[in-house]
Amino acid sequence: MEKKKILVIHTGGTISMSEDASTGAVKPSESNPITEKTKELLTLADIIIEEPFHLPSPHITPVEMLMLKDLINRYLEKKEISGVVITHGTDTLEETAYFLQLTVQTSLPIVVTGAMRSSNEIGSDGLYNLISSIKVASCEEARNKGVLVVLNDEIHTAENVTKTHTSNVSTFQSPQYGPIGIVTKRGVFFHHLPTNNEFYDIDIVSTRVALIKAHAGMDSTLLFAIRDLNYHGVVIEALGQGNLPPATVDGIKALIDKNISVVIVSRCFNGIAQDVYSYEGGGKNLKDLGVIFSNGLNGQKARIKLLVGLATTNSRTEIEKMFMV
Repeated sequence: MEKKKILVIHTGGTISMSEDASTGAVKPSESNPITEKTKELLTLADIIIEEPFHLPSPHITPVEMLMLKDLINRYLEKKEISGVVITHGTDTLEETAYFLQLTVQTSLPIVVTGAMRSSNEIGSDGLYNLISSIKVASCEEARNKGVLVVLNDEIHTAENVTKTHTSNVSTFQSPQYGPIGIVTKRGVFFHHLPTNNEFYDIDIVSTRVALIKAHAGMDSTLLFAIRDLNYHGVVIEALGQGNLPPATVDGIKALIDKNISVVIVSRCFNGIAQDVYSYEGGGKNLKDLGVIFSNGLNGQKARIKLLVGLATTNSRTEIEKMFMV
């Protein structure tokens, strides 16, 4: 059987780093150790390698995410590839994956992977995860499932997956939903199907969106600051089902009066924020003021979605529709 042609994009992160034996510090190498393993990957697929930048994931911004989107689209236009694999640092991997989920329109598999242990550590997981990801990207069953995240033998959707542990190799989980498939020695198996399929055509990401977390005794100070700093939007990880302390209400009103989009998610990692409570600062009270409630996204992904949304429209109604999906 003819091997699939897979575009592999290396961006940096632990998967491309080495541990200094004398200090234990993990840092980028002069050359990407994963690239040196290309020969071992050629048995799986016909590999095309691109390295548009070499950054640890805390250095990744929406600008780099847009670069990846444009790079993938250039290859899609040529119609010469069967799938895409992106290696990425794990700290912001889920945000890049979700950005691509929202902005790349294709039936081909796009897989994002990384590593929790650098290439020369005992139990290094980078090469293994890359091999698993190439298997998934080469798999016909992975088509039409959007952007997937593959690590530790599990296949997750970009929308639901999140990093849950600082160092464990099984850090990527999909709270409340679980993985949609697994990778085994015998093949790739899917047992669930993603239900959402969104696409937003953007060419620039210049909007400024803040992300803050609610806490007991929170007031409007940060909200006024966000208004005065001319942000275009803010995502608030609210309490419980989507509630805020009463002292934040004046700040919420100030933001909305200045046409700054305010999106509420829950700081709980399970469940959906809803406009249930009608007391001051309660979800219903906030909804009546013009706050937008997100349908189950975590804070960092709601911020990505609001960034993408504000790049396409200034309409609060349209933004609200986006977050109902």
